[in-house]
Amino acid sequence: MKKVNKSGFTIVCFAMLIVLSSALTACSSAPNVEWELSITGAVSNPTVFTYRELVDLPQVELNEVLMEKSRGEDEIRSFSGVDLALLLEQAGVQDNFSSITAKAADGYAIEITPDEMVGGIIALKDHEDWIAKSDPKAGPIRLVFPATPANRWVFQVNEIVVNP
Repeated sequence: MKKVNKSGFTIVCFAMLIVLSSALTACSSAPNVEWELSITGAVSNPTVFTYRELVDLPQVELNEVLMEKSRGEDEIRSFSGVDLALLLEQAGVQDNFSSITAKAADGYAIEITPDEMVGGIIALKDHEDWIAKSDPKAGPIRLVFPATPANRWVFQVNEIVVNP
């Protein structure tokens, strides 16, 4: 019968616990936010995404986007979030839709054409910071279009209606 080295076993278990704890902390770094984004209208599968579901979807980065402002100085910013095209696809968007209407929590709404939407994302991070933490007035999510002036973006977006 072989003798087990208890101190070595304890060290290995402790090390595994630290690694597991670090991995779980990294996964839960997103803020705990109660927010929903609904996609309705000319879609075959109207869908509601929770904030957590958006965090868990594949993330894309928009680096060095010109944030063309209607007031104040333009800025170069970087965002990361979920590809809008992926969300529309999951909701079953029809191929020949004319536009979307993006609605914000405060009632603001804007119609956006497919040409303006190219490369658009539901941004969760501004630079490396969660928008929900760094800029709660503009978050927790924001609709960003890299080739469209920032006055066409939507802060606190909570509904996207696909227009036929």
